[in-house]
Amino acid sequence: MPEPIVFYDIPRKANVPSDTAWSPNTWKTRYSLNIKGLSYRTVWVEYPDIEALYKKLGVEPTDTGPTGAPFYTLPLIYDPNTKEYVSDSAAIARYLDKTYPDTPTLIPKETDALHAAFQRAFAAVFNPGNAGFSWIMMPETYVRLNPASQGYFRRTREQWFGMALEELAPRGSEKRQKHWEVVKDAFHEVAGWLQAGRQERLFFLGGETICYADIVIAAFIIWFRNTFSEDSAEWRDMLSWDGGRWGKLTEAFRKHESVDDGSPLEL
Repeated sequence: MPEPIVFYDIPRKANVPSDTAWSPNTWKTRYSLNIKGLSYRTVWVEYPDIEALYKKLGVEPTDTGPTGAPFYTLPLIYDPNTKEYVSDSAAIARYLDKTYPDTPTLIPKETDALHAAFQRAFAAVFNPGNAGFSWIMMPETYVRLNPASQGYFRRTREQWFGMALEELAPRGSEKRQKHWEVVKDAFHEVAGWLQAGRQERLFFLGGETICYADIVIAAFIIWFRNTFSEDSAEWRDMLSWDGGRWGKLTEAFRKHESVDDGSPLEL
């Protein structure tokens, strides 16, 4: 039997383990592992420790930041069965497909290019310039992080946006409503993709088959749902969009939302 994969994720304040996972990027990998039924264990890493973790493990940076400096992000996995480290959720999905071919396929080879195009299109639709999903979610995420991560998160995000987190989308403001309309329009556009050819699909590949594109959408929805809670006006509003499509997608993914207790990182 294969040894459990080590999955590095970012924690937040929570009373139970299932609420600890929040990041849409790491949820893409958690969903991937859960859908494939692969054994794994979570190691929780606070934001300031991510770079130190990469350097300790000898893993190359995920990307290059806006200033040209190395950029270190999660998710990251270590597979003790192959002795490989893999970062970036899409790269992890492709690695898991290749390494564990007897599990459900996330990115069928014939859709590889389409998935790459989807990721670019999805990012452009959900954060078109100075409005969108991130503007609403960043302040809400900040207050729910553990104190160990809050300082890093505030500093880096305020550098990105060029303003205080509290200024991004103040509750009750016209600015927030503008961002909310952009989010609603983004979901509506994605719904249009799924209805191309006048076919009504819940999943991109049709039928009951989940692929990585579906995982990307579900990861953003669970970030939103767990941040605002299912009792919130924001969540109830989202459930009303596009004929209730996003509530249906949420229900389809609930069986894949398993979160283990995990353990904190020890550097």
